Amino acid sequence: MTPRHRGLRWSHAALGADRTEPAMPFARLAHATTPTCHIGLGLAAVGRPGYLTLGRGRDLPAERTAAALRARTHELLDAAYAQGVRYIDAARSYGRAEEFLAEWLRAHPEADDVVVGSKWGYTYTADWRTDAETHEVKDHGVATYERQRAETAALLGDRLDLYQIHSLTPDSPALTDKELHARLAEAAAGGLTVGFTTSGPGQADAIRAALAVTVDGAPLFRSVQATWNLLETSAAPALAEAHDAGLTVIVKEGMANGRLAEPHAPEPLRRVARETGLGCDAVALAAVLRHPWVDLVLSGAATVTQLLSNLHAPAVDLDEDQLSRLAALAEDPRAYWERRGQLPWH
Repeated sequence: MTPRHRGLRWSHAALGADRTEPAMPFARLAHATTPTCHIGLGLAAVGRPGYLTLGRGRDLPAERTAAALRARTHELLDAAYAQGVRYIDAARSYGRAEEFLAEWLRAHPEADDVVVGSKWGYTYTADWRTDAETHEVKDHGVATYERQRAETAALLGDRLDLYQIHSLTPDSPALTDKELHARLAEAAAGGLTVGFTTSGPGQADAIRAALAVTVDGAPLFRSVQATWNLLETSAAPALAEAHDAGLTVIVKEGMANGRLAEPHAPEPLRRVARETGLGCDAVALAAVLRHPWVDLVLSGAATVTQLLSNLHAPAVDLDEDQLSRLAALAEDPRAYWERRGQLPWH
C-alpha cells in the first residue's frame, strides 16, 4: 500500500497572499483553494459515545448507538466535503471513527482528494460506554504501533496519508526508542507521512525534542499536531520553530473542548463575537488561523450547524484591539491542563 501524497507545497491562496508557504506533505491539498481549505474535520467527538467536550450531551442523539454515530459522522463528512474541507482527522482511540470514515470513503469515490490522518498510541477501552472508569490506555511501544498500524491499514488501506504518534509528551519513550524510529522511517520510506501530536503543559518541550529525532541523519517527523487556543498559548514559539523547520503544523482543540463556545465562552470573547457579527467559535478559530505558522486547524464539530459556524472562521477580520482583548484570556498552561483533565466524559 502506497499513500498518495508527494511532498508538494501547500497553496495559501485561500487565506491571502501574505501567508507564507511552508512545506506541505499533502499534495492534493495544494489545489484545495476554497475558503475552508485551512480547516479540517476531527472525528473525536462522533466516533465514540463518550468524550470530554462541554455541551456534548445536547449535541448527539439520546441513543448513542453505533448506527446513530455512524449516521452523524457521515452527515458531517457530507457537509464538510460539500463546503470544501479536504482534511479528516481520526485515531485508533476514537472508538469506531476510522471504520465510519472508511465506509464513507468507499461510498464516495469522488472524494479521492480527501486527505486522511490518523493516530496510534492510545487504545480505546470504554467498550462503547460513557461511564467507563477508563476510556483509553496510552502506550507508545513498538508492539502497540505494529498492532494499531495493522488495524488502521485494515480499515483505511492506502487512503491513509498521515500517521501520528498520539499525545507525545517530554517523557514519552517514543522520543528515544530507536527500534520504533526505524519502523516509522520504514513507513515513511513507503510513502506514509509520519507525524506526532502533543498534549499537556510540556507541549513545547515535546515539540522541540521531536524536532531533534533523526534516522540516518534525516528528520523523522514531517508534521506536528498540537493544542493551541485562546486559553492555552504556550506551544506557539515551538510550533513556529516546527513550521520554520518545514513541518506541517496542525492545531487541535481550538475550541478548548467547548470552553470557547456558547454558552461557556468567556465574556471578552462574546463581546468580540458580537462586534464581528459571527459566533464565538468562528472568532476563536480565526484567532488560530491568523498565525503564519498554522497550516490547518481542526473543527471538532458534533453537528452540521456547529461545523458550518466553524467554517466562517476565515471570514473573521480581527483588529489589533480585539486581538489584544482576546490575548488576555490566556491561562497558565498547568492550570489549563489541570482543568481539562477534570472535564467529564459524557
